Amino acid sequence: MASALSACNTRLASLSSSRPTQRLARPLVAPGLIRPLQTSRIPQFEQPQFAPVAVKAAADSGAPKELDPLETTVAKFVGEKNAKSAVTLGFIALWYALNVYFNLLNKSIFKYFPFPYTVSTVHVVVGTAYCALVYLIGAKQLSFGRGISKEEFGKIFGPATMHAIGHIAANISFAAVAISLTHTVKTLEPAFNVILSRLILGEATPLPVMLSLLPIMVGVGLASAGELSFNWTGFISAMLSNLTFGFRAVWGKAAMTKTLSSTAVYAYTTLISMIVCLPFAIGMEGPQLQAGAAAAIAKVGEARFYGDLFMVGLLYHLYNQFAFNTLQRVSPVSHGVCNVVKRIVIIFSSVLFFNQVLTQQAMVGTVIALAGTWLYTDLSSKHKHKKPEAGGGGKPATA
Repeated sequence: MASALSACNTRLASLSSSRPTQRLARPLVAPGLIRPLQTSRIPQFEQPQFAPVAVKAAADSGAPKELDPLETTVAKFVGEKNAKSAVTLGFIALWYALNVYFNLLNKSIFKYFPFPYTVSTVHVVVGTAYCALVYLIGAKQLSFGRGISKEEFGKIFGPATMHAIGHIAANISFAAVAISLTHTVKTLEPAFNVILSRLILGEATPLPVMLSLLPIMVGVGLASAGELSFNWTGFISAMLSNLTFGFRAVWGKAAMTKTLSSTAVYAYTTLISMIVCLPFAIGMEGPQLQAGAAAAIAKVGEARFYGDLFMVGLLYHLYNQFAFNTLQRVSPVSHGVCNVVKRIVIIFSSVLFFNQVLTQQAMVGTVIALAGTWLYTDLSSKHKHKKPEAGGGGKPATA
């Protein structure tokens, strides 16, 4: 028995020492199939050909996006990591500051020059002139960017027309009632967006989001009933502004263009708004305009009259521009929250600036409406709107 085992061991030893190359040269599976196993064990194959591509893709996905020229400049002071946030916060701060200044100056003008159609037109005329000047001096990226096709113009025209009409309606309200009431009524804008999204786009709004509109309605009702400056002209024109801005939002969503920057879209919106506003101003206020301007100049002086009109137009364009730029950098929900905070700042700054008396009922209603707007924004981020089913109704509107 021992001799037999010894013979077997001797035979195995002779086989392993005499034919090592032949055993390795004839694998049981094809080399291509076992190569991934070899790369994990043999040091010289730890970096196969596809490794650099995978490493680069992973680096690209985790790496911060390239900074734009403004962010690059800001990065020198706050560092690359904080540059994007710093620029976004700067845009929001400028948006707020310019918006507050615009509202206060705009209301001041209406006190000695109550011509909302003309003032609305001045806003967009100054904005268009600003865009044209910036474009001509070579800063195209801060203006129209590039020429647009007929198709692109058609996509922008519908939302821009609603923007113009809504702007006129808002100014009629600003001229008729206190700033605080106009901005409180305009918190109802989400309700119009919900209704129009359903009728035009076929989007169903989740029930929690729908219910969040109730405190807005209650708050607007309380504030309107308790506002000392309330009149139906101011209230109805503010509601009309909500309706047209609702169409602007829905049509803009249905005909969204990704080939133009937010700056260019707003520049062309301003140009189209000027074309729309001019006939309204001429038709509604043209015959009384000369006498109204003469009375305003006699009251405040020529320099202040024309200076205020130019400045309010520039402020209107710039605050909207920064609002568009902010929207491009943050989510729509964050932009909605910023809008709520903006209204709070404007309402209370106007109350202080004009020494406005707010009744307790108006103050409570304003707070409820603003809180409802915040709730609507928060719930909208958690409950997505339901898209229309294939073959169902709700075709996008053509602009």
